[in-house]
Amino acid sequence: MSLERFATLEIEPLIAPGPAEPRDSSRLLRLDRASGVTGHSAFRDLPSFLRPGDCLVLNRSAVRKARLPARKRTGGKAELLLVSPLDASLTRWKALGRKLSPGTPLELPDGSGAEIEGLADDASLLVRFSVPLTSGWLDRHGEAPLPGYIVKSRRRRGLPEERPDDKSLYQTVYAREEGSIAAPTAGFHFTPELLAGIEASGVTVAYVTLHVGWGTFKPVRTENPADHVMLPEACEVLPEAAEKVNACLAHGGRVIAVGTSSMRTLETLSGGDGRLSPGKADATLFIYPGHRFRTASGFITNLHVPGSAPLYMTAAFAGEEKLYAAYAEAVREKYRFYSYGDAMLII
Repeated sequence: MSLERFATLEIEPLIAPGPAEPRDSSRLLRLDRASGVTGHSAFRDLPSFLRPGDCLVLNRSAVRKARLPARKRTGGKAELLLVSPLDASLTRWKALGRKLSPGTPLELPDGSGAEIEGLADDASLLVRFSVPLTSGWLDRHGEAPLPGYIVKSRRRRGLPEERPDDKSLYQTVYAREEGSIAAPTAGFHFTPELLAGIEASGVTVAYVTLHVGWGTFKPVRTENPADHVMLPEACEVLPEAAEKVNACLAHGGRVIAVGTSSMRTLETLSGGDGRLSPGKADATLFIYPGHRFRTASGFITNLHVPGSAPLYMTAAFAGEEKLYAAYAEAVREKYRFYSYGDAMLII
């Protein structure tokens, strides 16, 4: 089972080149897990589908400016996508890059240098920099790590490949803990006003952290999904968040995960009874159809790339047949797909 038929849908013309403005004006495709019945709303209508006593779980990881343009000594263009630092000096990093081999020297935008030292076990690059890549340095010289399909979508439409406001747009309004190389995009649709209204209605909001890395967007290539290796991503649940989730469960409320990263955090740090434990962990769980979810009974997520780990998780939660029918309807209704696209509520 590889969810191959999702790739037959005509999604490419529907890839969103930018976010809805305002954020909560995006569309919301509703899917009933039990019946498969769908409905259509605006995301700002979300509070009408929540109940007092429910708990929304959001990932507050912030995206770092992890995309680094560079040049080879020959003058050719190169690019690195920083995955994670390897030590406290911030001069050695794991990174991704095309057509770069060990020993290749690079020049960075500020004139500093880097060299590819080798390959890691996960086939990422090991890179040594001549200066520490602090948050300040990255803010000055890095770029927002937009997925390639957004850049291609803009190019096809004759739009600039980069927008001056990409750094702020490719970030949730509640992001706090820097460390992701891709945004937890299901949270893009929330505004401060919408969140305030949700909490005022009696719905609890709990924040967790999972730093999105190569694991989330590494394509699933194996014919048997059980053979796919999910690369580790650091996640954390603070005691306050665990208390909110567990209180919701104790009182019969619904826990609703916002995004696949929040769902993976819940599934990584919850026990067999669904109760959430505070703590830190490396999330390595690959969730695919057949998985039994322990904590969440609702899910807010975007419309995902075929062959991706987030699509497998969504199919596991909704059921493959129901999800495929919902995606086919989204294509007919011209929903906007992927990172800057519209949202689904599965409940």
